[in-house]
Amino acid sequence: MTRYERVPAPDGDEFDAYLALPEGGRGPGVLVFQEIFGVNDNIRGICDRLAGEGYVALAPDMFWRLERRFERKDESAMAECMGMVQRLDFAAAAGDITAAFAHLRALPGCTGKVGAIGFCLGGTLTWLCATTARVDGAGVDAAVPYYGSGIQDMLDRADALECPALLHYGDDDPFIPAEQIARVEAAVAGKPQVEVRHYDAGHAFSNWDAPSMYDEKAATEAWGNTTAFLARHLR
Repeated sequence: MTRYERVPAPDGDEFDAYLALPEGGRGPGVLVFQEIFGVNDNIRGICDRLAGEGYVALAPDMFWRLERRFERKDESAMAECMGMVQRLDFAAAAGDITAAFAHLRALPGCTGKVGAIGFCLGGTLTWLCATTARVDGAGVDAAVPYYGSGIQDMLDRADALECPALLHYGDDDPFIPAEQIARVEAAVAGKPQVEVRHYDAGHAFSNWDAPSMYDEKAATEAWGNTTAFLARHLR
């Protein structure tokens, strides 16, 4: 069961979010944050897979303030998508993330606990969610950033990372050099609930819709780690 939700924004407007419900319509919630390509087939597919695992998955349109329902298929639109990221207001995005979190928690099918997962830009937004978004004083219960390309620039928020987190990185990622990954690892080294996993792959290795980036072996391994992690902390 899938549909689009209308989420109230902090400034009184509304934005769209793709919702996938599990069989029976009930389960823990998972926020799914988009890559630079928008909420496209790949991200909707991630939501659908999570619903198949028993989660209520919600992917908010994080580019809505620039262009509603913006989506591109793959790396052929890289320059246009990078332009969208450069125009993204992260302060406004933080408010929209909290709004999406509140909306998901309030859905009748959401049984209480909520996690967050995101890819590339979405990995950064997942970090932002875990360290910023609070509803009734509570943050998300688990966070899984995949190759978050801006996390190393938000390490001043590391002390606010209170939930268990699993960070995925490709060791051959041309967009996130090894020294940047090392900085992230150093920032979370004192947090026993945080894991950092490395894969023999490049950037966006999980994106099955971007053939020059997709790495099936790494994607399969990371997904298995992700689903086990979410089950451990959300169920």
